[in-house]
Amino acid sequence: MIGDIVETKRCQLKDPMDLFHSGQVVKICAPMVRYSKLAFRTLVRKYSCDLCYTPMIVAADFVRSAKARDSEFTTNKGDHPLIVQFAAKEAQVLCDAARIVCPFADGIDLNCGCPQRWAMAEGYGACLINKPELVQDMVRHVRNQIDNPRFSVSIKIRIHEDLKRTVDLCQKAEATGVSWITVHGRSVEERHQPVHYDAIKIIKQSMSIPIVANGDIKTLKDAENVHHLTGADGIMVARGLLANPAMFAGYEETPLKCIQDWVDIALEHGTPFTCFHHHLMYMMERITSKQEKKVFNVLSSTSAVLDYLNDRYGV
Repeated sequence: MIGDIVETKRCQLKDPMDLFHSGQVVKICAPMVRYSKLAFRTLVRKYSCDLCYTPMIVAADFVRSAKARDSEFTTNKGDHPLIVQFAAKEAQVLCDAARIVCPFADGIDLNCGCPQRWAMAEGYGACLINKPELVQDMVRHVRNQIDNPRFSVSIKIRIHEDLKRTVDLCQKAEATGVSWITVHGRSVEERHQPVHYDAIKIIKQSMSIPIVANGDIKTLKDAENVHHLTGADGIMVARGLLANPAMFAGYEETPLKCIQDWVDIALEHGTPFTCFHHHLMYMMERITSKQEKKVFNVLSSTSAVLDYLNDRYGV
């Protein structure tokens, strides 16, 4: 589960709350199913990403099954600061999961924003924005049962149609000791509609803890604009980083050096081929022609991908 998979370049270990009090906007890699795993986190940390999240892990499975723990959570010494995101609906289960990861991570995050049907049907994710007392109970339990006062407990939410309800949820969470709140500026029903940055601004103005803005941030310029629009203390990016893991370092598109770094890191970590290949498809989306994509996207082995990159780009 937790091992020296690879000794990565050790970053300066920073408490996540220190990042939020540094006076700089905190640049964050979002939790992404299948994608924000150790190898990818190692890559984005090389390119000015301050804080990384694991993919969402179902706390009940994680607590119950050693197999789930082994497959869902891998880290190493360089993988800090790190937040483990859990889907949970019972306070004690979340506590038990937090206790397992506490020695190896810097905090946990409760997912209150996932809009997928399966998650909502199970009582996880975005349905929790309608249960502020349950969210309070879960945050309170973790706060009371984890001895380390530096261990952060955060939540990631979507917004209500009636923003007063979102502000109420956030204030209740703050009163219970939540460290910061990430706001995806869309409601549960909204998918590709414009992000309500004005709503994030109102939430930020109503709170005294840090607020992180999330949604449709594709470039460093976007991140700066969203910071100015909302006053958010941090910017969380998902698809923008998949398309360009060097985004936070100011690159407009994925540089070849970043592609080379991904190949090296993925091979060192033994990243499965499908994941290795998918990341490259995302990274090369903007720098390859339609014809090149037709060839590259159907390659079916690591050696074929390495040959292609070497022949085309000298990687």
